[in-house]
Amino acid sequence: MRLGRRAGVTGDVDDGELVRLVGGGDRLAFQALYRAYFPRLARFLDRMTRNVPLLEEIVNDTMLVVWQKASSYDGSSKVSTWIFGIAYRQALKALRGLDEPLEEAPDVAGEEWHEPEHALAALQLQRGVGRALDALPLEQRAVVCLTYYHGMAYQEIAETLSCPVNTVKTRMFHARLRLKDMLSEHMEETK
Repeated sequence: MRLGRRAGVTGDVDDGELVRLVGGGDRLAFQALYRAYFPRLARFLDRMTRNVPLLEEIVNDTMLVVWQKASSYDGSSKVSTWIFGIAYRQALKALRGLDEPLEEAPDVAGEEWHEPEHALAALQLQRGVGRALDALPLEQRAVVCLTYYHGMAYQEIAETLSCPVNTVKTRMFHARLRLKDMLSEHMEETK
């Protein structure tokens, strides 16, 4: 089924087809791609920036590049890998130019617990994990977030970050060691 400007874009179209349509200037396809990727990119970039206005700017800059470069997408990687790679590079560029401290994430209390002790423990753990992730170097944080929050394999992450797979593995190894140390300290503090 060929979808264009008149027919509109439905859920039947995969990401590759959307990018091809965007490459041809199809604004409806671009809207569909934007809607599909905005929440995923926002979750990824939130861990990198901790700054909602900056996050939104980076997503918009990313999708502008997607609009401009869609016709050059060659299909050698998954569309998500290509878009996340653009977002990562846009985030690095934005963070280099950032001249203000990063904002703390607002308090979010996950699930509703019936007992206050459980709610407090869950909130403390969530904050501890958030602080530990924030303390990682950006490259390690990106690898952890792409792996655990976005379900990407090491090969996809390597393509996204434009580095060798062994670099991704090394970053994950060091991130896990640091997280283990920081989270064990957190667990000792909460006892």
